[in-house]
Amino acid sequence: MSTSRALPTVTHLDELESEAVHIFREVAAELERPVLLFSGGKDSIVLLRLAEKAFRPGKFPFPIMHIDTGHNFAEAIEFRDRRVAELGERLVIASVQESIDRGRVVEETGPRASRNRLQTTTLLDAIEEHGFDAAIGGARRDEERSRAKERIFSFRDDFGQWNPRAQRPELWNLYNARVRKGEHVRAFPISNWTELDVWQYVAREQLELPGIYFAHEREVFRRDGMLYAASPYVERMEGEDPFVTSVRFRTVGDMTCTGGVESHAGTIEEVVEEIAATRVTERGETRADDRFSEAAMEDRKRIGYF
Repeated sequence: MSTSRALPTVTHLDELESEAVHIFREVAAELERPVLLFSGGKDSIVLLRLAEKAFRPGKFPFPIMHIDTGHNFAEAIEFRDRRVAELGERLVIASVQESIDRGRVVEETGPRASRNRLQTTTLLDAIEEHGFDAAIGGARRDEERSRAKERIFSFRDDFGQWNPRAQRPELWNLYNARVRKGEHVRAFPISNWTELDVWQYVAREQLELPGIYFAHEREVFRRDGMLYAASPYVERMEGEDPFVTSVRFRTVGDMTCTGGVESHAGTIEEVVEEIAATRVTERGETRADDRFSEAAMEDRKRIGYF
């Protein structure tokens, strides 16, 4: 009597993971001096796990770099330092404060001041200083409309500028990684993932995240329909009185432009349920820097933003 063995089922997350691991290995094989961008946020934490799957038990073939605005959530910085130390990898910190001190950028003032837009110069200076020819990031196409124009391998010219009309075709997962003099590449291994995919992967891999991603009591104030964490980095305007409520953050960025959402989702499973039900993107709901205009993100990307 013959017996048949059922073939293993390949899930949607398996396919996304396989594609991302392939992209990591392509970057390592084709580029000479790549770097992995890391913020302490959920997307970059997923990138760390994917890099582990691509290269362990060996060391990562690139350092990890954080563009530090100096106005970060303390939970994210604590997690960044601890996780990098656990992995035993090299961390490069490029500081916006140092860019200000050197006169490379001018700090904004007033209640709506933010260092988020100043990160672009700090990033481009760090790429030039260290000679990086590829920066691996956690951008996803579902985040924002200009993100959807990105290729997996997104090329920037010798001024760090992005021209969406001058990108190379990517057919059948074949990537043209040839870098011309002065160019560098931004590579996005999780470009085809959604926010829900990220959270489902976090659940499957049992990844630890900073506590701000889960509901917790926090002092906040309301501005433009968003809940900002009360902090010394944000100057409040008249009527913006702080209050305490249960919030969580869908994305982690500079505290001056990152809002939270009222929530009681305290576990990964509860967050997955909440994300599955929402119809508003995380950047559309919680990032003030994307509300300046319809093309705010694209304008920043054209001059070198992530």
